[in-house]
Amino acid sequence: MSPAPSKTTKISKTSKSPTPSTSSTPSIVIVGAGPRGTGFLERLAANLPELYGDGPLDLHLVDPHPPGPGRIWRTEQSPLLWMNSQAEDVTMFTDETVRLDGPVLPGPTLADWAGIEGRTFPTRPQQGAYLRWVYERALAALPVSVTVHEHRTSALRIGGPRDGRQRVWLEAGAEPLLADLVVLTVGHLDAEPDPEQRALAGFAARHRLVHLPPDFTADSDLSALPAGGPVLVRGFGLAFVDLMVLLTEGRGGRYEGEGDDLVYVPSGREPVLHVGSRRGVPYHSKIGYALDGERPPLPRFFGTEQTDALLERDGPLDFRRDVWPLIDKELGWAHYHRLFSTHPERASLDWTSFEEAYAQAPPRSAEIAALVAAAVPDPADRFDPDALDHPLDGVRFGSAEALQHGLRDYVTDDLARRHDPAHSPDAAVFAALLSVYAQLLSLGGRVDLGGWWHGFFSYLASGPPGPRLRQLLALSRAGVVRFLGPQVTVETDEERGVFRAASAAVPGEWTEARALVEARLPDPTLELTGSPLLRALYEDGARATASGLLVVDPADGRILERDGRPHPRRFALGPHTTARAGGAFTRPRTGGIAFGQNDVAARAALTFLSEQDVRSDRADRGAGSDQNDRAGRSDQNDQADQNDQNDQADQNDRAGRSDLADRGVLSDRADQGVLSDQADQGGRSCRLPAPLSA
Repeated sequence: MSPAPSKTTKISKTSKSPTPSTSSTPSIVIVGAGPRGTGFLERLAANLPELYGDGPLDLHLVDPHPPGPGRIWRTEQSPLLWMNSQAEDVTMFTDETVRLDGPVLPGPTLADWAGIEGRTFPTRPQQGAYLRWVYERALAALPVSVTVHEHRTSALRIGGPRDGRQRVWLEAGAEPLLADLVVLTVGHLDAEPDPEQRALAGFAARHRLVHLPPDFTADSDLSALPAGGPVLVRGFGLAFVDLMVLLTEGRGGRYEGEGDDLVYVPSGREPVLHVGSRRGVPYHSKIGYALDGERPPLPRFFGTEQTDALLERDGPLDFRRDVWPLIDKELGWAHYHRLFSTHPERASLDWTSFEEAYAQAPPRSAEIAALVAAAVPDPADRFDPDALDHPLDGVRFGSAEALQHGLRDYVTDDLARRHDPAHSPDAAVFAALLSVYAQLLSLGGRVDLGGWWHGFFSYLASGPPGPRLRQLLALSRAGVVRFLGPQVTVETDEERGVFRAASAAVPGEWTEARALVEARLPDPTLELTGSPLLRALYEDGARATASGLLVVDPADGRILERDGRPHPRRFALGPHTTARAGGAFTRPRTGGIAFGQNDVAARAALTFLSEQDVRSDRADRGAGSDQNDRAGRSDQNDQADQNDQNDQADQNDRAGRSDLADRGVLSDRADQGVLSDQADQGGRSCRLPAPLSA
C-alpha cells in the first residue's frame, strides 16, 4: 500500500451556511468530489506550478457525500458488491498513453495500492478506500497558498454574468459562494419519474403493491420484497446483478462448489426473481484473458478524418444514419484484423486481398456481407452487431421451462467463449469500442448519441465478472431466478391488482407478481434530473441534446448556451454531458480519456485565472492603485455583491431556494461525493490522515 501523503494542507470544512464571500482571492467552486471531481482536482494540482504559480487560491468543493469515493463508491456499503473490473485494471493516474499537455504523474493501480492479486474483482468498499487515498494525495499536492473549503451539502443554483464572478447557492445556506469559475463534476444523478413510472407507482399505491423505480440498487429499500414471493424485474444489466447479490447472499444464502458445479444453498428468505429485458439475456461476461500479440491498428475507419468530415456537414447529424455505419465498419475491421493475424487457418482468403476489398466497400453494405461470407466460412467467426444486439430475435420456446434451459445454455456458451483466447477477435472489438468512444467525444453536441449506443457499448464491453454469471446459473438451477425472455412487456391488471409480464419468446405465457423492480439506472436527462442545479441551468439557457444531456464544448468542457457560445466561467465533466467518457477511472495504458478531459479543463481554468490576474494588475496600474491584493478585484466584488442582492429576489422567483431544497437537492451524488465534515469556515490547518486500509 502506498504511503500516506505527508504535507500539511489548509482545509476549511463546513456544513452550515457559508458566510458571504467578499475576498478578492481567486476562487473555483467544484460541485461534486467523487471520482470525477477528484480526478479534476489531481490535474489542477499537477498544472498549478506551470500555469498559476504559488499565488493564493480558494477551492470550494461541494458534495453531500464522502470526498473521493462519493455516493457510488462509498465505503459504507455491502462488501458483497464488487466492481466489474479487475484490480489491476483500475487506476486514477496518468501515464504516457494519455494525451495531455500537463505533466504525467504516475501512481499505483488499485491492486498495487491495496496489495491484492491483480486479477481479483475488488469490493466496492475497497475501491472507495482507494479513491479516498487518491483524493488525499491530490490535496497534499496542492501548494500551501491554496485553501480547500469542503462543503458537505448540495448545490442548488448558479447565477452571475458571463463577464463577472459566479454565485453558487447551497442547500445549507442563504448566502452564495462567490467563484471566478464553476466546475460541475456531479457524476450519475437521480431522476424524477417519467410518465410511465408515475403511472406504475400510482397503480402500486392503489393496490398496495411494491414498485421500485430506476435507482442505484445499493440505495434501494429491498426490505419490501417478501421472501418466497415472485418479483418481476425489468433490466438485465449491472443493476440486476447487484439486486441478485443483495437478495440472495445478502439474505443469508451461500454457494458451494465452484465452476460448472457451483450450487446455491438458499436461506429461505429470498424472493423469486423473474427477470427479462429488451434482449432477454445478461450483459456479456468480462473477457477472461489478455489481448496479446498483434493488435489492430486503430483508428482505421472511424478516426479524425471521418469525424472532421462529419463536422463539416451542414445541419444536424443522426447517429444511426451518419455515425453508426462508420463505427460498425471500425469494429468489424478490428475483429477481422485479429482473426486473420492470429487464426489465418479460419479464413479462406489472404489478409491483403480481404483488407483491400473491405476498405473499398461502403459501411454496412451488401459488398461487405458478401466479402465476409466468402472469406470467413464459420458464422461464429463473423462480426455481426445486429445479431449481437438481438440474440433471441425470432427464437421461440415451447414452454417457460424450455426457456430456462435455453437461457442457461446461452449463458454457459457465452462464459466459455469470453474466457477462450481462440475467440480473441472479441477482445479486439473491445479495444475498438474504446477507440470509438474517444473519437465520439470530438463530435460534441453535433450528434445525440441517445440511449442505444451506450446500452450497446455496456452490453459488449462493461458486463459482469464471469463468477457472477456462474452464480446466476446456480440461482437459475435453484429456482431463485427465472428468465422471462426478450422484448418483455409489463402490464397492470386493475381488476386483480397485480403486475403481469410476458415475452414473445413464450407465446401466451404470463407471469404475475405483486412486486416490480426496474433494475436500471435513471436516464441522465436535464428535463427529469433529480438535481435542482442542472435543472436550473437548463431553465436558465444551457443547451441540451434531445435526450437531455448538457452540451459542452469538446475542446475544454465549457458549458454551451443555447446560442452556441461557451460560457467562459462554467465547466462540466461527466456522464450528464455530451463529453461522457465512460468512467472517471480507467485501465492503465489505455489512453485515459477522462484524464485527458480533466487535464484540458484544469489548464483552461488556471489559464483563465492567470490571465484575469494580469488584466486586473494592468487595470490597477492604470488607475494608480497601490493595492497589493493578488487580483485587485474590489470593483468586481462590489458588483458581484450587488448582483447577489438582485439574484436573491430572482432566486425566490424561480423556485431557487425553498422549492428546490424541499424537493430533495442536488444529488451531486453518484460518481461524486464530496466534502467536508464541515465544522467552521475558518480555514483551519490540519494534517492529512493516513490512507484508509483496503
